[in-house]
Amino acid sequence: MTDNKKLSAKIRRNAEATASFGILLIAVAMVAPFADLSSTSMLSILKWIYAAGALIFTTARAVGSTDPDESVRLRRLRRLEFWSGMAFIVGGAFWFYNEARFGSVPTAGPLAILRDTILFSLAGAVIQVVASWLIYAYSKKHGQK
Repeated sequence: MTDNKKLSAKIRRNAEATASFGILLIAVAMVAPFADLSSTSMLSILKWIYAAGALIFTTARAVGSTDPDESVRLRRLRRLEFWSGMAFIVGGAFWFYNEARFGSVPTAGPLAILRDTILFSLAGAVIQVVASWLIYAYSKKHGQK
Protein backbone atom coordinates (compact mmCIF):
# COMPACT_ATOMS: atom_id res chain seq x y z
CA MET A 1 0.00 0.00 0.00
CA THR A 2 1.39 3.38 -0.94
CA ASP A 3 1.72 6.24 1.51
CA ASN A 4 -1.13 8.12 -0.16
CA LYS A 5 -3.53 5.19 0.27
CA LYS A 6 -2.44 4.70 3.89
CA LEU A 7 -3.08 8.35 4.61
CA SER A 8 -6.46 8.18 2.86
CA ALA A 9 -7.43 5.09 4.87
CA LYS A 10 -6.36 6.79 8.10
CA ILE A 11 -8.37 9.91 7.27
CA ARG A 12 -11.40 7.73 6.47
CA ARG A 13 -11.11 5.84 9.80
CA ASN A 14 -10.78 9.09 11.76
CA ALA A 15 -13.72 10.62 9.88
CA GLU A 16 -15.87 7.56 10.64
CA ALA A 17 -14.98 7.73 14.35
CA THR A 18 -15.72 11.45 14.44
CA ALA A 19 -19.03 10.98 12.60
CA SER A 20 -19.99 8.27 15.10
CA PHE A 21 -19.30 10.65 17.97
CA GLY A 22 -21.41 13.33 16.29
CA ILE A 23 -24.33 10.98 15.75
CA LEU A 24 -24.14 9.91 19.41
CA LEU A 25 -24.43 13.55 20.47
CA ILE A 26 -27.45 13.93 18.21
CA ALA A 27 -29.04 10.79 19.66
CA VAL A 28 -28.51 11.89 23.26
CA ALA A 29 -29.96 15.32 22.54
CA MET A 30 -32.99 13.78 20.83
CA VAL A 31 -33.77 11.16 23.49
CA ALA A 32 -33.24 13.25 26.63
CA PRO A 33 -36.30 15.54 26.22
CA PHE A 34 -38.58 12.50 26.25
CA ALA A 35 -37.56 11.72 29.83
CA ASP A 36 -39.75 14.60 31.04
CA LEU A 37 -42.39 15.72 28.54
CA SER A 38 -43.84 18.30 30.92
CA SER A 39 -40.76 20.53 31.12
CA THR A 40 -38.99 22.60 28.50
CA SER A 41 -36.21 23.81 30.79
CA MET A 42 -33.50 21.43 29.59
CA LEU A 43 -34.21 22.08 25.90
CA SER A 44 -32.01 25.17 25.87
CA ILE A 45 -28.97 23.05 26.78
CA LEU A 46 -29.85 20.08 24.59
CA LYS A 47 -30.25 22.22 21.46
CA TRP A 48 -26.56 23.14 21.70
CA ILE A 49 -25.58 19.48 22.11
CA TYR A 50 -27.68 18.61 19.07
CA ALA A 51 -26.19 21.45 17.03
CA ALA A 52 -22.64 20.46 17.99
CA GLY A 53 -23.34 16.84 17.06
CA ALA A 54 -24.84 17.88 13.72
CA LEU A 55 -21.84 20.06 12.87
CA ILE A 56 -19.34 17.39 13.95
CA PHE A 57 -21.18 14.72 11.94
CA THR A 58 -21.48 16.86 8.80
CA THR A 59 -17.85 18.00 8.95
CA ALA A 60 -16.66 14.42 9.33
CA ARG A 61 -18.79 13.33 6.39
CA ALA A 62 -17.45 16.18 4.26
CA VAL A 63 -13.83 15.33 5.07
CA GLY A 64 -14.29 11.58 4.76
CA SER A 65 -15.97 11.67 1.37
CA THR A 66 -13.06 13.00 -0.66
CA ASP A 67 -10.96 10.16 -2.05
CA PRO A 68 -10.09 10.59 -5.73
CA ASP A 69 -8.99 6.94 -5.98
CA GLU A 70 -12.55 5.68 -5.47
CA SER A 71 -15.08 5.14 -8.22
CA VAL A 72 -17.51 7.88 -9.10
CA ARG A 73 -20.46 5.86 -7.76
CA LEU A 74 -18.79 5.31 -4.38
CA ARG A 75 -17.90 9.01 -4.09
CA ARG A 76 -21.52 9.92 -4.84
CA LEU A 77 -22.74 7.53 -2.18
CA ARG A 78 -20.34 9.07 0.35
CA ARG A 79 -21.62 12.50 -0.66
CA LEU A 80 -25.11 11.23 0.15
CA GLU A 81 -23.91 10.69 3.73
CA PHE A 82 -22.95 14.36 3.78
CA TRP A 83 -26.53 15.28 2.86
CA SER A 84 -27.81 13.32 5.82
CA GLY A 85 -25.66 15.63 7.94
CA MET A 86 -27.25 18.63 6.24
CA ALA A 87 -30.67 17.28 7.27
CA PHE A 88 -29.41 17.18 10.87
CA ILE A 89 -28.20 20.78 10.59
CA VAL A 90 -31.60 21.91 9.29
CA GLY A 91 -33.20 20.03 12.20
CA GLY A 92 -30.96 21.92 14.60
CA ALA A 93 -31.87 25.22 12.98
CA PHE A 94 -35.56 24.41 13.45
CA TRP A 95 -34.90 23.60 17.11
CA PHE A 96 -33.44 27.09 17.64
CA TYR A 97 -36.25 28.70 15.63
CA ASN A 98 -39.10 26.84 17.33
CA GLU A 99 -37.69 27.40 20.79
CA ALA A 100 -37.58 31.14 20.12
CA ARG A 101 -41.10 31.00 18.71
CA PHE A 102 -42.74 28.74 21.33
CA GLY A 103 -40.45 29.40 24.32
CA SER A 104 -42.67 32.12 25.77
CA VAL A 105 -45.88 30.09 25.37
CA PRO A 106 -46.46 28.34 28.72
CA THR A 107 -48.63 25.55 27.27
CA ALA A 108 -46.19 24.60 24.50
CA GLY A 109 -44.37 21.44 25.43
CA PRO A 110 -41.21 19.87 24.11
CA LEU A 111 -43.05 18.14 21.29
CA ALA A 112 -44.20 21.47 19.86
CA ILE A 113 -40.64 22.73 19.94
CA LEU A 114 -39.09 19.49 18.63
CA ARG A 115 -41.65 18.64 15.92
CA ASP A 116 -39.59 19.82 12.95
CA THR A 117 -36.32 18.70 14.50
CA ILE A 118 -37.67 15.17 14.87
CA LEU A 119 -38.82 15.19 11.26
CA PHE A 120 -35.45 16.29 9.87
CA SER A 121 -33.57 13.97 12.21
CA LEU A 122 -35.58 11.01 10.95
CA ALA A 123 -34.99 12.08 7.36
CA GLY A 124 -31.25 12.38 8.01
CA ALA A 125 -31.20 8.99 9.72
CA VAL A 126 -33.00 7.32 6.80
CA ILE A 127 -30.61 8.90 4.30
CA GLN A 128 -27.64 7.75 6.41
CA VAL A 129 -28.93 4.17 6.71
CA VAL A 130 -29.68 3.88 3.00
CA ALA A 131 -26.30 5.35 2.06
CA SER A 132 -24.51 2.99 4.45
CA TRP A 133 -26.29 -0.02 2.99
CA LEU A 134 -25.51 1.04 -0.57
CA ILE A 135 -21.85 1.72 0.25
CA TYR A 136 -21.53 -1.68 1.92
CA ALA A 137 -23.22 -3.49 -0.99
CA TYR A 138 -21.10 -1.68 -3.58
CA SER A 139 -17.88 -2.29 -1.66
CA LYS A 140 -18.71 -5.97 -1.20
CA LYS A 141 -19.63 -6.40 -4.87
CA HIS A 142 -16.47 -4.73 -6.14
CA GLY A 143 -14.08 -6.07 -3.51
CA GLN A 144 -13.21 -2.73 -1.90
CA LYS A 145 -12.76 -1.93 1.78
